[in-house]
Parts: sequence; structure tokens; C-alpha cells
Amino acid sequence: MKLVHVTPAISEEASGPSYSVSMLCRSLKEAGSELDLLAMDWGPIKSPPDMLRTFKMGWGPKRLGRCPELGRNLKQRVRSGTVDLIHSHILWQMTSIYPAWAIRGSETKLVASPRGSLAKAAMAQGSVFKPLFWHLFQRSALAAADCLHATSHQEYEDIRRMGFRQPVCVLPNGVELPAASAADVPRKKEILYLGRLHRIKGIDHLLKGWAQVESKFEDWSLAIAGPEESYGRGVAYADEMKKLASDLSLQRVEFRGPKYGDEKLQAYREASVFVLPSHSENFGMTVAEALACATPAIVTKGAPWDGLEANDAGWWIDVGVDPLVRALGDAMSRPMNRLEEMGQAGRDYVRREFDWTNIGEKTTAAYRWLLGQADRPDCVVVD
Repeated sequence: MKLVHVTPAISEEASGPSYSVSMLCRSLKEAGSELDLLAMDWGPIKSPPDMLRTFKMGWGPKRLGRCPELGRNLKQRVRSGTVDLIHSHILWQMTSIYPAWAIRGSETKLVASPRGSLAKAAMAQGSVFKPLFWHLFQRSALAAADCLHATSHQEYEDIRRMGFRQPVCVLPNGVELPAASAADVPRKKEILYLGRLHRIKGIDHLLKGWAQVESKFEDWSLAIAGPEESYGRGVAYADEMKKLASDLSLQRVEFRGPKYGDEKLQAYREASVFVLPSHSENFGMTVAEALACATPAIVTKGAPWDGLEANDAGWWIDVGVDPLVRALGDAMSRPMNRLEEMGQAGRDYVRREFDWTNIGEKTTAAYRWLLGQADRPDCVVVD
């Protein structure tokens, strides 16, 4: 198969899909596909994948993702018959619209991955121009897809709730299992949040919850790491959260800024518990990364991580301050050796369930079915 994947950006500044899309493409190549990955020249790339080709961004707001060169390249590939299938990732940028335009009147198949963008909480967030973009471009682009991709059953339900009836390939992201933590890196009595500083992540709940437990666990601290996002709404959300921490008179909370590469792995490995208090996640890549580093996790039911409790790897709790208070208190009350046991159980869990090679093979099977080359695999839901 000749495949083209399209995503807004592959860079350290980009969000979780920057990693997961790159790894999916690598696993597909290892499964035998010819593949190019197209993206905009969004920012610096420390180690660009060998299949990546970037295009100069066009005029307009950066987050609009306008990139006419990329759109023209897709049309040329389709017209020349050099691509069997295009897989588009992430919504709300023109890079998610160009693939639908490119395949019009052709035999080329289109797969689209909303990557959490259709969740109720996500649909309610963002620019005031979002509804206009939906009606002018995004809805029709998704309707043009031959198949949609969901990283969880929860996201599959979001797709159906929005009225899209195409087949859905339900496959999670994978995670690369790093080398086991070095014995000379001791765990701190630290709760870690690592991810975007964005309203949908529920960091305000985390700070309010921490305010209720901080004095009871004086040898524990809370670390918040991640890039800031403001979306042009005046005061950056990170600044709002720093002010909230000050207003709550929190004593052991540190905002550490973004962490990438080895620094990110080190942060996971030093913490004793990871926390993701999100209102909505299609997958929650940071949860998989934390577990891969043998760090147990507290995750809200806004993210599809019911396997945490089933695998003794953490806590899966309701969204809100009170559930966080209970889970934080439970975690910090446990002996450190018990948390280490849970961390190892989490590492074993992701090793079993989120192997990139297996995900690449299943995705390949879904593509072959779309192209009429194989029977429908179990990961594709038709209803």
C-alpha cells in the first residue's frame, strides 16, 4: 500500500499526537507499507522521522493551519495515482480539510482521526470561530472520510453522537517502553501533572484538591509541568493557575514549564504518582507514558483508563475536586514500596496492551479492508 498521513505538526512544541502519529507511521512502515508523513513547518524538530516532509505555512493565524503547498501536494499525489489511502489527524486546522478536498472524484480512500476533538468538553472549548469553521469546513471533511479512527470506545461513542455513521476503527495509541528506571534515581514523594496547561485539563480542580490534603502530608509536594496555552483570551491559563495557587496559599506547588525528551522521562521516573484531572481526553498519552516509566496514575473518567484499577496500576475517578481529594489522600497514605509495586504493574499493563507493532499490524489490516484487499478485522466497527 502507498499511504500518506497528514498532521498539523511534528515538533516538540506540538501536543501528544505529534508523538503518536510519528510512532504509528513508523509501525506501519515496519508492517510493510510505503508511507509519507506530511506536516507544516510548525517549529524545530530534534529528530525528524525519515518519512516526514514539511511545508511552509501560509498566511493567517498559526492555529488555522493554512498551508496551500501541502494541499497542492495532496491533490497532485491523488491525480497521479501515487497514493492509495490518506490518513488525516486532528481537527480544526486546514490540514484536516485538504485531504477531503484532494480525494474528490478519485478512488483514493480517506481515514480521519479526530483525536478527542469531538468530545462534548472539547467541542465546548476553543475559539468563538469554531462553530463557523465546523459548518464551513470541518463537518463536510469528516463526512467525506471512508472510515474514522477512534483511540477508545469512549471516542467511538463521541463520533456516533455527532452523527457520523461511517465504519470506525477502534485502536488505542501505543507507547514505547523506555529502559527500566535506573536504580540510582530515587523516587520523590511527589505528585506530578505533566501536559498542556489548558482549561480542559482540570488543573484548577487539582490545585483546589491539593489545598485540602497538603497540610496532612507535609513530606509530599505537587509538580505541574507543561507548555502554556492562552488561545488569545488575555491572561494565559498558566498565569490564572499560578494566581489560584497563590490565592489558596499553597506551599509546596511548583510550576516547572515544558518538559521534552529525556527531561520528560526523568520527571515521570522521579515522581511517585502521576495525575491527570482532565474533563475530557480521547486517550491520554501522558498516562501511558507515566505507566511505561513505572509510575502509578490517578486519572479522571474524562479519559478512557478504566484498566488502571483492573490492573492495580492506579485510580480511575470521577471528574471533580472531591474525588481527587480522596484519591490523592489514598495514594499518599500508601507505603512507597506499595506505590512501586503499582508502578511495575502499570508498566506490565502497557507492555501487554499498547505495543506499537501490534497496533501497526491491526491498522494495516483495517486499511487493506478499506481497499478491498482483505476481510474486515475485529477492530473495525460497522453499525
